[in-house]
Amino acid sequence: MVPVYYRVLGTTAALRPDGSAVPLGGARLRALLTVLAVRAGRSVSATVLAGEVWGTDPPAEPQAALQALVGRLRRALGPGAIVSGPAGYRLDVPPDAVDLHRFGRLGDEGRAALDAGEPARAAALLNEALALWAEPPLADLPDAEAEARHWGERLRAARTARWAAALDLGEAERALPPLTALCRAHPLDEPLHLLRLRALRDTGRPAEALAAYATLARTLADRFGTDPGPALRALHTELLGASGAPAPA
Repeated sequence: MVPVYYRVLGTTAALRPDGSAVPLGGARLRALLTVLAVRAGRSVSATVLAGEVWGTDPPAEPQAALQALVGRLRRALGPGAIVSGPAGYRLDVPPDAVDLHRFGRLGDEGRAALDAGEPARAAALLNEALALWAEPPLADLPDAEAEARHWGERLRAARTARWAAALDLGEAERALPPLTALCRAHPLDEPLHLLRLRALRDTGRPAEALAAYATLARTLADRFGTDPGPALRALHTELLGASGAPAPA
């Protein structure tokens, strides 16, 4: 059976319709499939493929080595999985057949739903997206640092939106622990800190929220000589009013 779904989040895998995995063999074969899956449905030139599969350690005859590797991958995946043409080689599946692209689409749709004032729909879409994630992304690509960093930012955006949806749904107690962990991991991310302060406010912890704001304000001043952004300052003013504490001069 020809594979119908590909994973490149974590270890690269090709899955048949019955859910079983296609044996893929060595690291180079998985690297080749990863490059093609990241560009699912688009042709990739032989030069780009060879560069990404072998990186700084190319074979003596890259074109011949690539042709041999493509032949092995075709035998593993079955006829028709990889299409060749003047522009190069193409994994002949829609992007949604690759977990990375499905994650990206669901994350984008979830954030759009949140912006449209549909937090329940946003939460469902973002849950589906986050369930696809596995570490490390693009594990079988030799030089994936820049691409992995890009997708790591997409992951952070999806998590941020997921817990924003939770707050909009009145689930502050549930959102607070993961937001605290995310703020610890990303101490300069103001949107995350804003969500955490909202969660502290909504769970009846205004004093903790004020202390967290003060810590963030000191960090930003020390690192960049700046103040928190307008949304954080507005929430800070609200928290001061609720606590009865005097506003700073």
